[in-house]
Amino acid sequence: MAKRIPLNPVVAEARSADEIIAEIRGIYFKTTKGTILKDFDRAIDLLKTIESPDERQRATVYMDGLAEMRTEFSVPPSRRTSAPRGGPARRRSGRSPTA
Repeated sequence: MAKRIPLNPVVAEARSADEIIAEIRGIYFKTTKGTILKDFDRAIDLLKTIESPDERQRATVYMDGLAEMRTEFSVPPSRRTSAPRGGPARRRSGRSPTA
């Protein structure tokens, strides 16, 4: 018969708001286009662990920056429909402007 091993729940060590904000700050500075989605999710999870709304407010500058990066990195490149800057204007048709 197999021996039963009692499992005790793992209690996460309480971290101070300063430590959590420092980790969010580190995520902000290290994130790249390839890691932004994972990093943003991690930062949200960390933000949820801060109990005080006043302490959460201190992290908003980093969260806003991460949200902006997520938006910028996920936008597909636009299609170019006009001539390059500084080049000649594109002709639209052979019609005269008064017609």
